Amino acid sequence: MSRIALALGCGGTVGGAWSMAALHSLAQALDWDPREAAIIQGTSAGAEIATMLGAGFSTQDLVDMQRGEPVDARLAAHLANTPPSFPPIPGLAMPNPRTLLRRGGHRPLVGLAPAGRGDASWLDRLAGAVCPPGKRWLDRPGIRLVGYRTDDDTRIAFTGPSEADPANPALSSAATLSQAMRASWGIPGWMPSVSVDGRDHCDGGAASTASVDLIGADEADVVYVIASMAGLDDVRGPGVGGLAEYTLLRRPMSAVLRREVAEVRRRGTEVVVVSPTADELGALGANFMDAGRRAAAFESSLVSTRATVAAALSTESPR
Repeated sequence: MSRIALALGCGGTVGGAWSMAALHSLAQALDWDPREAAIIQGTSAGAEIATMLGAGFSTQDLVDMQRGEPVDARLAAHLANTPPSFPPIPGLAMPNPRTLLRRGGHRPLVGLAPAGRGDASWLDRLAGAVCPPGKRWLDRPGIRLVGYRTDDDTRIAFTGPSEADPANPALSSAATLSQAMRASWGIPGWMPSVSVDGRDHCDGGAASTASVDLIGADEADVVYVIASMAGLDDVRGPGVGGLAEYTLLRRPMSAVLRREVAEVRRRGTEVVVVSPTADELGALGANFMDAGRRAAAFESSLVSTRATVAAALSTESPR
């Protein structure tokens, strides 16, 4: 039986809703429960989804939550705590122009972003609601939440205390679940960075949308990637907003994703990437943090992702 890993990319409020719809469509197409994946790795909004799967919630639970019909009070509270569509005025920060020499994604700009002042307490509340009392992490193994360590340009996959590997410096058990989620969601200029072991970490999406290459060749035979903000092609949304989103966000993030997928495939691991079509991007809009657009975007995605997933599976058929 194939060992399956799941890599859930960044996407903010609206991209996260699309990702939940795409994951539900993937689960139905494969007749598979994503909670059974050997590794569930999430970045930013994907870290939220990975946390909820690791806490035992099913894709149907996530669908019900997005529709405002959750049967679990913890999911109802989490949906109610959706962050606002725009950030508060950022604070002052000492710029670090050395980051301009970095390559890949939005690494060059991280050191120039002002200090984010957004309220990440909704992630603290989710972590507190699903983490077993007295524990730092979920009991379910294989959950990894990716952040970006800014001082040395390193992506870190935070995981449970029993899973850190001294031979793999990208895996760390130094963070609590709450710290890891807030770090993975620490959008530069929007959300504050998070200090873990005295070193600052920000949104993993600043370096990579899904960090597919952090999943080792000996850990999975197939990696399913759900990426709302990047793809293997040059698809973009319509109009000026779509062009701006593509130029500023999607194009650099897609370049990183393509390199990572090529590397993982060279190792002999099959990779299936599910990303939005141009029509879907039009429905999602240019501001992926637009809380007012979330519900409608989710409903349309729940239908459209069936064909998107089918196309991805037919392009790269896993064993």
